[in-house]
Amino acid sequence: MVVSVKSRSADNSTSRGFNTILAAQFFSSLADNALLFAAIALLKELDAPSWQTPVLQQFFVCAFIVLAPFVGAFSDALPKGQVMFISNSIKIVGCMAMLLGLHPLLAYGFVGIGAALYSPAKYGILTEYLPADKLVWANGWMEGLTVAAIILGAIFGGLLIGHRVEDQVVQKLGGLEFNGGIDTAPEFAIFVILGLYLTAAILNYYIPKLPIEHTLSKRTPGFLLADFWRTFLLLWKDPLGQVSLAVTSLFWGAGTSLRFIILAWSAAALQLDLEQATQLTAVVAVGLAIGSVVAAKAVPLEHAVKVLPLGIAMGLVVLAMIWVTDWRLAVMMLILIGTLAGSFLIPMNALLQHRGHQLMGSGHSIAVQNFNENLSILLMLGAYALMIKAGLSVNTIVIVFGLFVSVTMAWLNKKHGHDQDR
Repeated sequence: MVVSVKSRSADNSTSRGFNTILAAQFFSSLADNALLFAAIALLKELDAPSWQTPVLQQFFVCAFIVLAPFVGAFSDALPKGQVMFISNSIKIVGCMAMLLGLHPLLAYGFVGIGAALYSPAKYGILTEYLPADKLVWANGWMEGLTVAAIILGAIFGGLLIGHRVEDQVVQKLGGLEFNGGIDTAPEFAIFVILGLYLTAAILNYYIPKLPIEHTLSKRTPGFLLADFWRTFLLLWKDPLGQVSLAVTSLFWGAGTSLRFIILAWSAAALQLDLEQATQLTAVVAVGLAIGSVVAAKAVPLEHAVKVLPLGIAMGLVVLAMIWVTDWRLAVMMLILIGTLAGSFLIPMNALLQHRGHQLMGSGHSIAVQNFNENLSILLMLGAYALMIKAGLSVNTIVIVFGLFVSVTMAWLNKKHGHDQDR
């Protein structure tokens, strides 16, 4: 009977700790996504050139690329909860700097440093805290809450920079003797988002402190770079690792670019303002969640490569955006795009994790995956920014984008479509 009580007490403690980890991840991710749209609104308020909008995300992902060889070692050098607390503290400093007048590009880039450090810790702590038979379930919760944070971050960020907040909140703040210098909706949005980061940091503080399980024998920059390069080549030379890494990298590059394209397309084709367009981007994430559920139930790991044609279909549906002028049809189309994306992303992600674990271990695999996915984001957003600077119309950009996705996925399908059958 005593053993039963102890066991129940341990289970309750584990459950509380896991819920704290999830809550911290949710608030941190919610703040990241809401801050993006607040920063976009701040750029518009500063009359920044339109090409700086996608560059904003480039500054954010630069840290993921530059720090990729080192963040894993940093994550393993300290208890994961402490790493997450430090990471959110860095995000808080970046958010405060933006509020105090630092250019949004630089401030959001500093927030990206915190996000790059946070990424391996949030996944690594699951393997340290939970038994192996709970990992798939735990990752499902982690990914589900991250998707929810993307959706709610877009909605919440859109509301904070909208006219209602400008009219009802900011004007009242302007009448106060001391308002902290907050006199616009974007500034108020950043102030609220700062509170979300603080909440996440407080939750990080209460994450159970776990012993350090994996430490490298060497931590010199030269050793870490050489070790990262070795694992990078190993994953790219493996046929299944190659196709899964290529597809997930393409998805994140295309998906991030699509978020910015939707903002411009919504204004041109649907005559929506920034608040409405911001909320429309959340619709794609809803479709992504639907596709993820369908794929998880319908596509076994051994058939993961067979979903590649869905990527071709996604690019073709994106092309159809140029004929859409009604917001209701736009919502349906964006849900379909998200559903197709989720249907091929989840199997490819599972395949990549499986091959990465077999070839080099999950920590190294996540570092290589983050590097490639964020490099794809950097390059595709750079191409989008250049197209804007060259004066191309939104419809032309949509056509180029859709064709690129379809053609690339068709080439990958032709090259790797039968790899798992061999």
